[in-house]
Amino acid sequence: MKSLTANEAKTKFGNMLINVQSEPVEIVKNGTSVAVVISSKEYKKIEALKMEIVKSRFANIDPDDLVEGGDFFDEIDSGKYD
Repeated sequence: MKSLTANEAKTKFGNMLINVQSEPVEIVKNGTSVAVVISSKEYKKIEALKMEIVKSRFANIDPDDLVEGGDFFDEIDSGKYD
């Protein structure tokens, strides 16, 4: 992964946008990593993977374990899960 200082990222923004199409770019400020810039294509892949993980966790849910959302929040407010 390439790394740029925050100042380099600002002054070379156009080049950074080109670079993120092939690999992520880390932004470092005062010696600390503060961000990683990725392409929109890579971001969409990550979001799709997260959705697949969520779907897989709900695939085998027992219908008897489901409750109405309002009822669940009422139970939380009443302290049932404290």
